[in-house]
Amino acid sequence: MKKRNKNNIRMQDPFLEREREKYENPLPSREFIMQILTEQGAPVTDEELLGMLRIEEHEEDAFSRRLHAMERDGQIMRNRKGSICMVDKLDLIKGKVQGHPDGFGFLIPEDGRPDMFLSEKEMHKVLHGDVVMVRQSGVDRRGRPEAKIVEVLERANNRVVGRMYEEHGINFVVAENRRISQDILVAPGESGAAKTGQVVVLEILQQPDKHAQPIGRIVEVLGNYADPGMEIEIALRKHDLPYEFPRDAEKQAISIAPVVSAEDWAGREDIRNLPLVTIDGEAARDFDDAVYCTPEKGGYRLVVAIADVSHYVKTGDPLDREAIQRGNSVYFPRRVIPMLPEELSNGLCSLNPKVDRLCMVCDMHISSSGNIGKYRFYPSVMHSQARLTYTQVAAMLAEPDGKLSKSNAVIVPYLLNLHALFLKLLHARAKRGAIDFETVETQMIFTGQGKIERIVPVVRNDAHRLIEECMLAANVCAADYLHEHGHTVLYRIHEGPTPEKLEALREFMKEFGLQLGGGDDPQASDYSKLLKRIRGRPDAGLLQMVMLRSLRQARYEPENVGHFGLGYEAYTHFTSPIRRYPDLLVHRAIKAVLHGRKYKPAQKWGELGVHCSMTERRADDATRDVEAWLKCFYMRDHLGSDFIGSVSSVTSFGMFVSLDDLYVEGLVHISELGKDYFHFDATRHQLLGERTGQRYRLGDRVRVRVVKVDMESTKIDFVLHGIVEEARQVHSSREGKRSAGNRKADTAETSAKKSGGKKRRG
Repeated sequence: MKKRNKNNIRMQDPFLEREREKYENPLPSREFIMQILTEQGAPVTDEELLGMLRIEEHEEDAFSRRLHAMERDGQIMRNRKGSICMVDKLDLIKGKVQGHPDGFGFLIPEDGRPDMFLSEKEMHKVLHGDVVMVRQSGVDRRGRPEAKIVEVLERANNRVVGRMYEEHGINFVVAENRRISQDILVAPGESGAAKTGQVVVLEILQQPDKHAQPIGRIVEVLGNYADPGMEIEIALRKHDLPYEFPRDAEKQAISIAPVVSAEDWAGREDIRNLPLVTIDGEAARDFDDAVYCTPEKGGYRLVVAIADVSHYVKTGDPLDREAIQRGNSVYFPRRVIPMLPEELSNGLCSLNPKVDRLCMVCDMHISSSGNIGKYRFYPSVMHSQARLTYTQVAAMLAEPDGKLSKSNAVIVPYLLNLHALFLKLLHARAKRGAIDFETVETQMIFTGQGKIERIVPVVRNDAHRLIEECMLAANVCAADYLHEHGHTVLYRIHEGPTPEKLEALREFMKEFGLQLGGGDDPQASDYSKLLKRIRGRPDAGLLQMVMLRSLRQARYEPENVGHFGLGYEAYTHFTSPIRRYPDLLVHRAIKAVLHGRKYKPAQKWGELGVHCSMTERRADDATRDVEAWLKCFYMRDHLGSDFIGSVSSVTSFGMFVSLDDLYVEGLVHISELGKDYFHFDATRHQLLGERTGQRYRLGDRVRVRVVKVDMESTKIDFVLHGIVEEARQVHSSREGKRSAGNRKADTAETSAKKSGGKKRRG
């Protein structure tokens, strides 16, 4: 080993000053430890490293903790002899385990390289979500890199929700999360009062390894699987959703006066004279936003008042810490898990009618052509004149002289102003080229026992769209304001299609004689133009679905890359601070700018963006699970019944069909498609029979029969009873035009080259 001067070795640490700022007795920095290990060129024992870095006896515990943290983060690891090794020198890869219900899994590498296959044997050592170090061990039969787990760095599962069973006198729990495919043994005498088949929460006492299954003890019995509300209790624990407020957060919420006090008025404008109103759904209980509109020279004045949550929830306080953990409110059917306690979310922060409320205002001038001109932000006190529903507003707009309008005569003129402005904003939206997909949202109607009675479509009227456009305008102003003042913020970004998805979309559209414009860099306007072309076609639903799936998922990020779908260069979320943490951050940033300061959040902006994007996806996954369970329970009464529906997704193992009247989705397995070998074509979104030429495609109209409902896996199985005749006619006419259509598309592309060519408000 190389030797070096030990007398002042720690003084050579390039990060010594940084460590001195953070610690009274600074240790060698991680970077310097890595530097020393690199210079040795071989594994090093603890004693050798302690000597090299002149670690004194009283420092050894702290230094050991630093080495452990470096192990956890995948910078170093220990070999079989216990010596310290640099991970980079061992050709190891760090990543997260993603389990599969069939027992195998994948490693999702941290550095972005392709996923690696983990065999069922390797998965016996870990559970879904664990962070591990692996070494590539070969290539599987599909050509995928295969990995062998070298070390487990971090265990993701301390508690698991599932159902307890007994077999040969041994109790075990089957996890509700099907990605955890291992049965977890219950230690003798640790099953508590749980009975076979009940839903329980199990604490893992011994994590799995290559020699043994995981072992745990029952810490909570939730009840029987079919108990009312059990689906939500399972989802909360399965997705690790915080659902109980810590005592300090509850204490803080209760301690806040339930009414606006005199000292709250300081530095605020009084807009209580403005006839602001809230417009929400019938079931809404938390009112984030109120609106007011009046004509003025050259256009309209639009006032969007948003609940001033930031006045009550301060950075780092108990309510703020819990709000970060939650990230957003979660809206289940019949139950809400709020981001903030009800004292705030439904009380003091909610813009309830006929009471004073603190708010942050975006006061805009919008031209007669629908373009946003001057705007300003200011803290204010408001007084909502009415709590209106979308249904009520739509009725008053349709009949300005009707009975409902007469009983609300004071506010109807302002609603008409809002509608007139909405039409201008709609025109500007079309001119901007924002994508406007036509989707069907549904609502579950429940029985008194908490089960689905029926599922109905939610009809979006002009009142829904009116509020949406007002919120979009305020969000755009918030993004512009913070961008102009050079203040970091979480933008709501939405990127266009990846090159691979774009190529697949173009190939698909060619088969229908259609072309997406924009060359290698299409814009939202190109998507919008194509949507207009396909509107009214019998296959419009299919084409729109494929276009929608070509786009990426929106997320939060401090680096602004614009919002592709809405056609905005900069966009953020300002209008829902009661239920979304990013909006609360935007409010704090705007207030800081108004006072000539910079807002510094509790965590780094980038970390907050990743976290808030994760909590949003977590909420979506949880609500999707609950809805799937409720739909399964509902479909048990329809076993053996026939329905007509559309193919909503095509996979290598079959096709999913969404039923017309019930708005429920189920699987037609590939084995049920007929006596043939069917091959999956991802580009064309189809399954094609090798012998018969029969194909089943996304958007096809089919008749199916419900043959199985599995409550445990929340899966519904259909068998095919034929393609609906009207779909066959569409296909035959489509095929007849395909050749000519392809020639037209090719010609158009050549010419282009020659010329150079669950309440959602924004």
